[in-house]
Amino acid sequence: MNEVNERVKLSQWDALLMESLRVLGWSDDEIIQKTMQGELPKEDTSIYEFNYEELTAFATREPETFEAAVRTGYQIKYNTIRGIRSWINVAFKLEPELVLDAGNEAVVAELTPAQQERVASVLSHGWVIQGEHAGAAEEASRYVIVPQA
Repeated sequence: MNEVNERVKLSQWDALLMESLRVLGWSDDEIIQKTMQGELPKEDTSIYEFNYEELTAFATREPETFEAAVRTGYQIKYNTIRGIRSWINVAFKLEPELVLDAGNEAVVAELTPAQQERVASVLSHGWVIQGEHAGAAEEASRYVIVPQA
């Protein structure tokens, strides 16, 4: 990556797999090492039924991209409304509201400023976050994630 602002792009599924490892409390080094060595959870009993062999295959196929995504962050190539909801659920263990009214699709979530910044950093092009922080610095505020008009 030549440009400082250029972030690696991950599929929505690879991003979910990676975030599910982060919430285990693993450091960047542990995520990289265990993924490259295939030392990942064998069974996932969550609603997502993650198959970590897919993440190991990606990390083996594109080790530089994988390591950059873990260490410096990433942007999701293409988000879906349900994928955004799932990412927030996996990354922050929150249950955002999913609005599926035709023409008014949205994900509504109570996020801290740090969480809102993190969501904004990974969203693919074509999505915007509406709402502003209100309250104390670490208090959660209501944000609405919608397709860009």
